[in-house]
Amino acid sequence: MNYAEIKKCDIANGEGVRVSLFVSGCRRHCKGCFNAVAWDFGYGQPFTEETEREIVNALAPDYIAGLTLLGGDPFEPENRAALFPFVKRIRSRFPDKNIWCYTGYHFENGTLSEYDTEDVRALLQEIDILVDGPFVEELKDIRLKFRGSSNQRVIDVKRSFESGNIVLYLT
Repeated sequence: MNYAEIKKCDIANGEGVRVSLFVSGCRRHCKGCFNAVAWDFGYGQPFTEETEREIVNALAPDYIAGLTLLGGDPFEPENRAALFPFVKRIRSRFPDKNIWCYTGYHFENGTLSEYDTEDVRALLQEIDILVDGPFVEELKDIRLKFRGSSNQRVIDVKRSFESGNIVLYLT
């Protein structure tokens, strides 16, 4: 897996001050995407053990609320294989920090409707908040918190798993 960027003091992609990992690779190619450069799976730099250490160090301060995964798309098969073990290590090391993730895919019935696989379900179990759905330029609304278009949802994944229904974190 490659990554496009790491932001160590991000306030735009989730609540609080966050560390954000922008992975490379997305097949969706949404019109008006803010990060089209990251569509290419080969863009950026390889995600290595050194990269992981850099992120772990950036997450260490108390004022950091958590980690955000976005891109590209973290749920592309090429990305989730590397992200699942990484996120498990982050969860273990920082149990009080939350994990947000952005995907162009749709969350339904405890998985992603486009990818109903065991590895997708496992990765979702490690995520606290999921912003799902493709960016739709015609539905762009700059007044929305933590999403770009009105079709996207900010989902409380943990509460959704507990209830068996989609529970929105923000409406």
